[in-house]
Amino acid sequence: MKVKLEIVKAGRRLHEAVYEIDDTASFGAAWQDVWMKARERWMAKTSSVGDLMDSIHDGVIGELNGTEIKLTKL
Repeated sequence: MKVKLEIVKAGRRLHEAVYEIDDTASFGAAWQDVWMKARERWMAKTSSVGDLMDSIHDGVIGELNGTEIKLTKL
């Protein structure tokens, strides 16, 4: 089934996309896409390679912490 996935934090949309989700693998692939895009945003914000290597996962978790997740069946 087609599902629209939205991630919103403090009124700001961090992610919105439509995915075909039929099983656990496709559900996992959708979340992998969200994680990778959040990681790319975090990497764009870092000021040095050391900062990047030390805090990339913490940064992504921080980026997603407190978000509202909306799933809409299309």
